[in-house]
Amino acid sequence: MKSKSVLWVTILALGAMFTGCTKDPVANLTAEESRIYITDHDSTVNFSTFRTFSISDSVAVINDGRATKEITATDQAFINAVKAEMQAKGFAMVSKGANPDLGINVSRIYNTSTGIVSYRNYYDMYGGFYDPYYWGYGGYGYYSPYSYATYSIREGALSIDLLNLKNAATSNRINVIWTGLIRGSGIFNSSTAADQVKMLFNQSAYLKNQ
Repeated sequence: MKSKSVLWVTILALGAMFTGCTKDPVANLTAEESRIYITDHDSTVNFSTFRTFSISDSVAVINDGRATKEITATDQAFINAVKAEMQAKGFAMVSKGANPDLGINVSRIYNTSTGIVSYRNYYDMYGGFYDPYYWGYGGYGYYSPYSYATYSIREGALSIDLLNLKNAATSNRINVIWTGLIRGSGIFNSSTAADQVKMLFNQSAYLKNQ
């Protein structure tokens, strides 16, 4: 028989858990504070050997593995921001027909994750939310017809890739030599595109031709 003291310990523990969640500082982050900026590069590459670049006039949209191309006002803002940062680093922008040293792709990436939460496992582990003896139904088992719930989480990210086009024709291969990735809330916002791109380039001091 489960005692009432155990019941109240369980209730207090659950209350503390939910109360703790409301005080979680992560839940109160602004969109800007939630963003993560990740950069990586080929450490064998000397970026000062590259002089020119060209950037795609559209954005690749990768939606759960399916790729299309789009150009919205926000997409254009990100493209313009990348152009400005590259030129500030000393690279000259040329058309894609002028044999640029570097090619740049900008991509919006969306991924949907789904799953199932089993409430039955929770009840079996913790004995449910109430003590049947307390309500005068000793020996009764706890049953809920709502044992499962599904969830779906949709995440978005923005990726910028620098491609080495110098030797592509002779090697039959295009190497990605730098990647910048932005994750978090409110990424796809034209008013903050320039600041977001600047954050990526600021943490890539080696990416320059000066």
